[in-house]
Amino acid sequence: DNQTLEVRPAGGWVVLSPMTGVVVEVYVKVGDDVAEGDVLIIIEAMKMNNELRAQRAGSVRELHVQAGQRVESGMSLLALQ
Repeated sequence: DNQTLEVRPAGGWVVLSPMTGVVVEVYVKVGDDVAEGDVLIIIEAMKMNNELRAQRAGSVRELHVQAGQRVESGMSLLALQ
């Protein structure tokens, strides 16, 4: 899995975009609980849809993107707690 997690001092994790592309779908909203392996966001890059899955269980604390938004590699997509 080439998805990147950045650890925050407050005990949360920031999901960073592993690629440049366009957000096709966002499956979570702030306050949602997610389990390890849940699909969080789909990013389209080079005509392929890439599922970004939760690498651990948590709660969505912040959401930084929406469907239709262009993202760059390394950009913060959401924060889990």
